[in-house]
Amino acid sequence: MAVKILSFYQDGCMGCLEQDPINDQIEEALSVTIESIDAKSSPEYISEYKLRVTPTTVIISDGAVVEKFEGVLHREEFEELVKKYL
Repeated sequence: MAVKILSFYQDGCMGCLEQDPINDQIEEALSVTIESIDAKSSPEYISEYKLRVTPTTVIISDGAVVEKFEGVLHREEFEELVKKYL
């Protein structure tokens, strides 16, 4: 199963600043890569993933969105979501 994790942020977003170190912890703990994308600089993603807020985390498995979480995704919950698809 190919898993891709996208983390959408925007400059000045307090929740995004909180999400960054959590993403780093998940990458290290689970040996995954989380792609950080500036939502304002990549407007094509806003409609593609129906983004309404930042941070938003999207987990894609085998080319399909399987999880989408708006707001800060805390480490324990994030880890459990990712493990389901590894």
